[in-house]
Amino acid sequence: MILEKIKIAAKNCNRDENEITLVAACKTQNNEIVENAINFGQKFFGENRVQEGIQHFAQNKPNDVQIRLIGPLQSNKTLDAMQLFDVIETLDRPSLVKEIVKLRDKGVKTPEFLIQVNIGEEPQKAGVLPRDFDNFLNSLRKEYEINPIGLMCIPPNERPSGPYFALLAKMAKNNGLSQLSMGMSGDFETAIKFGATHIRVGTALFGER
Repeated sequence: MILEKIKIAAKNCNRDENEITLVAACKTQNNEIVENAINFGQKFFGENRVQEGIQHFAQNKPNDVQIRLIGPLQSNKTLDAMQLFDVIETLDRPSLVKEIVKLRDKGVKTPEFLIQVNIGEEPQKAGVLPRDFDNFLNSLRKEYEINPIGLMCIPPNERPSGPYFALLAKMAKNNGLSQLSMGMSGDFETAIKFGATHIRVGTALFGER
């Protein structure tokens, strides 16, 4: 069971299991499966797409359930995302920031944000490149008055994930950011070792898609 694996992974690196939040990644899952997870006590959910989040939660989101956008956000979906999600983990470019600020200044509810870092500098993936991170963060804080609460990454598939998780943890620590969203079904135990506070688990929780 996934919760037992989290407990063991935390114990193995002398961490408190309560510091680690299981985010159920419900990409392609139907409403019944999501509702069952809620009924079993799952409180944190991750959505890869705004539209799927609307389908899963727009009509029946309990007050004690938090939903997080863990996939790329298209600028034309920003309003829907801000209205629906409690946390957007994929803040990654100035054009998106400007759209968020424009809506915020019109009175739209503002969720919390994590910065997505393209930790492996892969051209096919979204995220701020590590070399651009400091400037991006400073711009958020000083120019736009947005204070992100953490960092998110997806390391390269074909390489050991540990060094990438270590780098993200260092970046967060150096900048006073408390949340580290890293680790999925295949590497969440490694992510826990390197300080993950939120792990995004789909297959290991719901089974193969």
